[in-house]
Amino acid sequence: MIRSKSTAAMRFFKYHALGNDYLILANSLFGEEGVSAFLPVEQIRIICDRNRGPGSDGLLVGEHADDPLGFRLRIFNPDGSEAEKSGNGLRIFARSLWDRRLVDESPFRVHTLGGTVEAKMIEGGDRVEVGMGRVSFNSRDIPVTGKEREVIRESLKLDREELEYCAATIGNPHCVVLRQASPEQAKALGAEIETHPYFPNRVNVQFLEVLDRNSISIQIWERGAGYTQASGSSSCAAASVARKLDLCDADIRVKMPGGVLSVSVDNEYRVTMRGPVTRVGEFETDPEMFGKGG
Repeated sequence: MIRSKSTAAMRFFKYHALGNDYLILANSLFGEEGVSAFLPVEQIRIICDRNRGPGSDGLLVGEHADDPLGFRLRIFNPDGSEAEKSGNGLRIFARSLWDRRLVDESPFRVHTLGGTVEAKMIEGGDRVEVGMGRVSFNSRDIPVTGKEREVIRESLKLDREELEYCAATIGNPHCVVLRQASPEQAKALGAEIETHPYFPNRVNVQFLEVLDRNSISIQIWERGAGYTQASGSSSCAAASVARKLDLCDADIRVKMPGGVLSVSVDNEYRVTMRGPVTRVGEFETDPEMFGKGG
C-alpha cells in the first residue's frame, strides 16, 4: 500500500511510452499534496480502471532517495500488484523529473525493487536512455521451477498446444516464446502462460519474431496488466534472447504495436534501452471515485 498525505482530491501526471500509459502520483517529490493514510490494492485498481478512474496501464510512485543522485520508484500494476521493474515506467518517471526540473542531462539513478538503473535524458529531453542492468537466463534468478539451469529453448506445455520458449530476468521475470503471434493469439496464450506453474511469481510474456540481424518484432502480455501496446523490459528481454540465440547482433530495433524501441545488448548481456515519452496531461480526482465513504 502507498502512504499519502491528505483526504483531499488526488493529483496525477499522465504520460505514455509508445501507447503504454502510466499515472504518476503527484506526491511530495513534485511539491504536490497527496492523500491521507494508505492506498490499498482496491483503490489502486480503481485509479487504473479506464471506466471507474483516470485509467492507465500502471501507477508510479516516486520519492527522493538517500542517494544524492538518485530517486526511488515503486511500480503498481492495474490489478494492484507491485512490479519489480518497468522499462517504460522508468522512462516515463525520468521524463516527469525532467519536466519539473529535478534532473538535467546528467545521468541519475533510480532505485526499484528489481535493482538500480542509470537514466539520462537525450536529444534535448525528447528521448530517454536507461541502463536496465544485466539479463540473466538462470532459472533461480527468474525464477522457473526445476533444477538450476539456463532456460534456453525449452518446451512449455499448455492446455491445447506446446510452445518453445526461453526465460530471462532483468529484475522482473519474462517468458520469450519463439514464435510469431497475432494480438488475439497473444491475448489467449499470454493469459495462460502468465500463471503457468513453471513460473512461481507469474511472468511477463513476449512472442518473438526475428526480422533480421538488427530487428525483431514482439507481441506482449504483461503480468498484472494484460495485452500491452509496448513494454520496455519486454523489449530488453526479447532482444537479449535473440542475441543469446545468435539470431541478432548487439544493436536491435524492437518493433511493437505501439512503436519502436532501440535496445543494445553487450557481450555480458548488459542492456541499454532508448525511446520516446509523450506527456498526456494532469488530472485531479475526487474522493467520490472510491465511493461515498472516500
